[in-house]
Amino acid sequence: MTSSTVKVTLRRSVIGRPENQVQTVKALGLRKIGDTRELVDTPAVRGMIKTVQHLVEVEA
Repeated sequence: MTSSTVKVTLRRSVIGRPENQVQTVKALGLRKIGDTRELVDTPAVRGMIKTVQHLVEVEA
């Protein structure tokens, strides 16, 4: 069984953003602009991505 993954890259700063968005970016494992993480594609991860979709770039 192969689980699909999604590649998430932080493209915009979290400075001045609401605390829930800052914490969501941190929960995705992103720290600096340009950081990329490959995460398992689950509904929870998709929900986090939707919360900060204006700050990240997503590749399937």
